[in-house]
Amino acid sequence: MNSALITNIQGYSIHDGPGIRTVVFFKGCPLSCRWCANPECISGKSQVGFNEILCKGCGKCIEACPNNAISLDKDKHRIDYSSCDACGKCVDNCSYGALVKYGTLMTVGEVWDEVKRDKIFYETSGGGVTVSGGEPLLQPGFVRELFELCRNEQIGTCVETCGSVKSDAFMEVLPVTDLFLFDLKHVDSNLHREYTGHYNEKILKNAALLMEEGADVIFRQPLIPGINDSEINIEAASKFLKSLGEKALRLELMPFHRMGKDKYKALAMEYFMGDLDIMTNEDLETIKKAYTDRGIDCTISR
Repeated sequence: MNSALITNIQGYSIHDGPGIRTVVFFKGCPLSCRWCANPECISGKSQVGFNEILCKGCGKCIEACPNNAISLDKDKHRIDYSSCDACGKCVDNCSYGALVKYGTLMTVGEVWDEVKRDKIFYETSGGGVTVSGGEPLLQPGFVRELFELCRNEQIGTCVETCGSVKSDAFMEVLPVTDLFLFDLKHVDSNLHREYTGHYNEKILKNAALLMEEGADVIFRQPLIPGINDSEINIEAASKFLKSLGEKALRLELMPFHRMGKDKYKALAMEYFMGDLDIMTNEDLETIKKAYTDRGIDCTISR
């Protein structure tokens, strides 16, 4: 049975597909978007994060660590990641929740046992199971196996994807996936690379493939002020969606937020978006209108 590193299984979600859903977050992503709200999902390896606010300085984590990777020196990050192997012993011995392990190896069966508990909510709301991350399609075999179990129980299935994976991954999960939520971050490939670490040719190719195969796809755009909210990108994105056919003319705007900021500090990662303004409702409605005026069925995720 397939296994994968899972950072979280979140129940009762209403923003990751239709109805009430359980979202399975996979670890590992081919992109490293500057605005990522789930930085703990970027690396494909388990990690330990430190929340300084919750720490009481008891020192139990130091005693538990077999690699001497933890320090109480306030001038340093609590964890020396060059020595930490994310064994989790410090987490197990922390009484205050200041240490957290991101990434637990789980089998398909273990994930299935978690998500099937909420079946009654799926049935009453038209919801189901969504895989997210990170990028779940880095492990298409796991996703397919999980979704086959869902299909056998008439549970809806949804994939959230950045699109930057091999086309074969999409083809593997396509027969058991009801809906794809597909990110369209920036149409300009050079700017896409600047802000995410990779060019977008593979992403655009996979978007076209899904539409050619008749998949149900909602395109989504993380809306980042000063990066992809320009008239030039709006025009280019609209033109690209129109090139894919009438069924592709759906775009959900996801306004920038800072809810993942504390995770960057916990993992000693640089947070690039600290000075970026949050868009006003008026700004969001203006961009929505710019898309609708171009024939795109545009909505805003609230």
